[in-house]
Amino acid sequence: MRIVINGFGRIGRTILRQILTLPCHADIKVVAINDIAPLETCAYLFKYDSTFGPLPYEVAVEGAALRIGARLIPFSHHSMPQGTDLPAADLVLECTGKLDSRAMAERGLAAGARAVLISGPSKYADNTVVLGANEETLGDARIVSNASCTTNAIGPLLRALDNAIGIAQAHITTIHCYTSSQPMVDAPRGDLARSRAGAESIVPTTTSAAGELLKILPELGARTSVAAVRVPSLSVSAIDATVQLSKPFGASALNLLEQVIDSSDVLGGITDPCVSRDLRGRPESLVIALPETQTIADTQLRLFGWYDNEWGFSARMLDMARMMVART
Repeated sequence: MRIVINGFGRIGRTILRQILTLPCHADIKVVAINDIAPLETCAYLFKYDSTFGPLPYEVAVEGAALRIGARLIPFSHHSMPQGTDLPAADLVLECTGKLDSRAMAERGLAAGARAVLISGPSKYADNTVVLGANEETLGDARIVSNASCTTNAIGPLLRALDNAIGIAQAHITTIHCYTSSQPMVDAPRGDLARSRAGAESIVPTTTSAAGELLKILPELGARTSVAAVRVPSLSVSAIDATVQLSKPFGASALNLLEQVIDSSDVLGGITDPCVSRDLRGRPESLVIALPETQTIADTQLRLFGWYDNEWGFSARMLDMARMMVART
């Protein structure tokens, strides 16, 4: 599979790290990377990563390319790449987070790619697809949104629980690590609370997950509310969910959750009393912390789950990329 990575930020770099370090992705060839930042800066940030540590390969700049171990990857710096600026590939991974028109979303297709996968919510996509939630709707969509990391955590959980026993209604709070949308010191932002120093406070804020759930699971999304807080942590986020089931779960809520985990390819579980940094680098969309489970009567379920909002989401990007390319 030949791919282009357009945008070499947190997700673009994490995707490339997975391609280079995981044997299961040995068949993927990155034919080009495009980013507006200087190549030397991109090489440095890829070699030394504050979240995942140093890359276990030598990284160097060689002309207009990145030399990573034995691989040479051409690198360009187009702020608004047109079709002719991107090489032909099976798929373009659109990781800039800055799409503001349908034409920008289509530029990978203009370059000859069979499809474009967007690393975030997008109103310009033909479809929004989350593995474990609504992948059966993929169809022949050529521009696809992979939704958000939080939607990838919540969607498969709701789908699996609803399939297993039924959901009457649910409320979910995402406890999300800070991101580049927040300043390091107080500085103006559109969201006043998010204008405060991200590493100093717990910040109540908004999340796109509620709207994304309505796209991928319309009926369940209409019965689910979602809130968000940002916390002073570098990586790994969590969800705290209260779910009102449509019928009693029987003798054991833990048995129900184990059934849910076993039924899904993207959900995991842990029985140890872990903290967020213990989940760094986990590839699942959500890892349910089974000891945190609580129940009221036999229809209300409180559960807690972890998700690596960079590593797990990037893993789903690559899974979705394979699914999209395999269609043709």
